[in-house]
Amino acid sequence: MQTPDWTKTAVKGEMTYDTFGCNPYQESNFPTPDRVKPDVNVERHMDVSYDLPTPDGKKIRLWTFTDPLAPTAAGRAAMHPGPTMRFRQGQIVHSTLDPKKNAHTIHHHGIEPTTVNDGVGHVSFEVNSRYTYQFRPSRAGTFFYHCHRNTVLHFEMGMFGMLIVDPPEGPGTLFSGGPKYDVERIMCLDDMDPRWHENANHAAGMCGEDEGLNRFEPKYFLCNGVFNNRTTTDPRVVINAKLGQTILIRLLNASYSVLETTIGLPGVCHAMDGCALGTEPWCSPLPLPANRPFIMSTAQRRDIIIRPTARGTFPIRHRFLHWVNGQVQDSGRGIVDTRIIVT
Repeated sequence: MQTPDWTKTAVKGEMTYDTFGCNPYQESNFPTPDRVKPDVNVERHMDVSYDLPTPDGKKIRLWTFTDPLAPTAAGRAAMHPGPTMRFRQGQIVHSTLDPKKNAHTIHHHGIEPTTVNDGVGHVSFEVNSRYTYQFRPSRAGTFFYHCHRNTVLHFEMGMFGMLIVDPPEGPGTLFSGGPKYDVERIMCLDDMDPRWHENANHAAGMCGEDEGLNRFEPKYFLCNGVFNNRTTTDPRVVINAKLGQTILIRLLNASYSVLETTIGLPGVCHAMDGCALGTEPWCSPLPLPANRPFIMSTAQRRDIIIRPTARGTFPIRHRFLHWVNGQVQDSGRGIVDTRIIVT
């Protein structure tokens, strides 16, 4: 990998904002340092822009990752959020990015590998052809991945997906020594400002231009890619369990709002941001009483265990709150409702 020429951007030896902030270094087909044989190979292409139909009859432009290694055409199709990555704690993972066009990165959020494998273009490099990130996740939990080139815009455009790390024993246990579960539901909450999605400039605002990205006014609200007019019935969102089963909710706030969640059943938060609670005496699990709201900021995750004690239908409500005034976004319409159905 060539070292950027600092003399072109500043006094020799001095790094400036432009060095990494405005025009990050780009590299093509750079070999992964200290590459070893992986246990798991995943691959993501950034080759799809598509229009997502909205409930009000409009369309909103998205960019997305696709999975060329998926076994079916449906698995390789464009989706929002992007296809989930999943592997086990301690496995050596090779995650290959092929942008196809323009330059992008994959940041495996919360994994924290070496800088050259962390996918943060502003402190390492952007990928303009193909690169394999190598890492070994050290703990089980709920994470996500996203492009870290012009992060604010590219994340909003849809360049992200869930990343689940299971313990060595595999799915069914949240982390080694932690709670077991029978039913698992990812809940990825997202909001969209259609004005942002009209900006086709991949580098919008990176060099200080006023692109309007200081104002976020969402009009659409989703869970797992489902608009909020269908989240009470869509099987991608609704949780179905039998009495006696244990439910795990993997909750991600992928919105640019403060997310307030209220669950109609009592639960316990056993992990936050990929860190287990209860493994040390100073970090006990957090009880979540039924119908008591809790909040999460952007990019936060919570792993919540629920053990229903009665049959019935129990509500879950997510409210998207404005960062400044605390009001529900879009004049009170920023709400996603869904249900837990226990039979």
